Amino acid sequence: FYQKKRDYFCDLIKNSKFSFDPAPGTYFQLLKYDDITKEKDTDYAVRLVKEFKIASVPVSVFYHEPTDNKVLRFCFAKKEETLEKAAAILNKI
Repeated sequence: FYQKKRDYFCDLIKNSKFSFDPAPGTYFQLLKYDDITKEKDTDYAVRLVKEFKIASVPVSVFYHEPTDNKVLRFCFAKKEETLEKAAAILNKI
């Protein structure tokens, strides 16, 4: 079930500026954005919400030591309509 959703979401964003490998065993897709901006992941996540109305989880918040690999988590456990709207936004960035 979730693999199909992941594959659908990844197919929708395959031409975006984000880089990624399909995430196994989860319902979060990691998207690397270092080719888009050098912003800190927490700052970029906030900007995406404010400017594009799309939410993500910055991966750095899971580390004890300061780490910023320019990676955000996006949940794909959503309706197809929601994934399509998210992909349309991500493809415009």
